[in-house]
Amino acid sequence: MAPPARSSTSTAPTKGKGSQIKSITGKQGQRAAAKLKQPLSGAERLKRLFTSLCAQIDGGHFANAVKTCDKMLRIEPHDPDALQTKLFLLLQTEQYVTALSLVDSLTGDGEGSSKVFEFEKAYSLYKLHREDEATEVLNDIKRGKESEENRGVMHLEAQLAYREGGYQSAFDLYNTLLDTAEPHSEEHADILTNLSAAQAHLDFVTSGFQASLASLPSDVADTLESAPPPAAHPLVSATYVPSVADAKPTPREKKPRARRIPKGVVLGVTPLPDPERWLKKSERSSAHAHGKKRGRGAGGGATQGIVENVPTSGAGGSAKGKKKGKK
Repeated sequence: MAPPARSSTSTAPTKGKGSQIKSITGKQGQRAAAKLKQPLSGAERLKRLFTSLCAQIDGGHFANAVKTCDKMLRIEPHDPDALQTKLFLLLQTEQYVTALSLVDSLTGDGEGSSKVFEFEKAYSLYKLHREDEATEVLNDIKRGKESEENRGVMHLEAQLAYREGGYQSAFDLYNTLLDTAEPHSEEHADILTNLSAAQAHLDFVTSGFQASLASLPSDVADTLESAPPPAAHPLVSATYVPSVADAKPTPREKKPRARRIPKGVVLGVTPLPDPERWLKKSERSSAHAHGKKRGRGAGGGATQGIVENVPTSGAGGSAKGKKKGKK
């Protein structure tokens, strides 16, 4: 049996219920959206930014990590973790001027935050070849931490001594660091390399230089010992400078005006147009060349009819054809 047909009155309540359900779900969605649109607290934002920062550092994306640190410092300007991480990233990316300005800005706050980053300041000054200021900062660090051994300060002090020619001091510092370094570590290998360099310079200053002088003839050695040190001459680049006689004015080629060049034509690429394009096809050289090749077929294009002047050669065939045409 066929199902009974629904009346028109039974559908009206169903539509009303559907509209009520839709209105209820719409209100719930608006409430949920309102809850989602609420701004996050500062602690939640810092937590998310710190997670992103760790991922960026692990992936080696230091430039983006610096931007993340800036976002964290906008929320919490004196966050020590964000400040130290930003300084580390600036030193890793060799932005020593920016790192130094950051430490100086902390000094201007008057809260003593820059004392925590004195070593970073000394290292930045060392990399910027401001050795006197770096030595002064290192001395302040050593006065404040006399009982505590700071290996970073000792490494930087040894590098400063080596750069300024104090090879004996650098040699002694590297020996002290080598005694307390863990074997088969990266620091141990670096100390051995720097120690050998300091030892080589020290040997040359103490004994190698004297041995080289002793091997020379006496008159040459006396001249070298009494002669003043050579003056430093400015470096001159070995470039050829042409004289006035060599310099000849080269005629400048006139370039055609852009408005006279047809559209779509590229100079040097587009082939040149045919110089005989203005002549009739029958008067062109190509038409004469084709006419010589055709020979007997020169009269093939004539209309049918009586020809009074019959050509001498090759005309017989054409005359026969004309007679047949008359028939």
